[in-house]
Amino acid sequence: MTDIETELRVRRIENGTVIDHITAGKALNVLKILGLPDSSHGVVSVLINSHGEYGKKDVVKIENRELKVKEVDRIALIAPNATINIIRNFNVTSKNKVHIPSFVEDVVECINPNCISNSDEPITSKFKVDTENACLKLRCFYCGRVISENIAEQLL
Repeated sequence: MTDIETELRVRRIENGTVIDHITAGKALNVLKILGLPDSSHGVVSVLINSHGEYGKKDVVKIENRELKVKEVDRIALIAPNATINIIRNFNVTSKNKVHIPSFVEDVVECINPNCISNSDEPITSKFKVDTENACLKLRCFYCGRVISENIAEQLL
């Protein structure tokens, strides 16, 4: 058996996106963010707890789809070390690390049930993103409540 046969667990894709270095155990949250598999016309492959150079990771491959900026911002909130690889004709044409945005709008729901963003008012949720001490914190623009754990559960 060759090295390629022993290492390749999920087949290559011709065109689309590969999201690599997802925090182990977060791949299903990435699928939720992307609305998959419902919104995809191609094959979606998920590799969970794959052994990488720096420990375990998850990988998501999506055929015939390139991600929008808003989708990448959402992924950055739950997988800050992820890389987005664009594949065309079986080759990686671009490879970029996700960037944690300093501000997100209409991405996360405030945990404060009394926050105006959770009312019937015609406004969208807004959060300042802070990465102080390597800990991700989202501060609500309206009520000041901070979300620092289980961010994936608050994604809209």
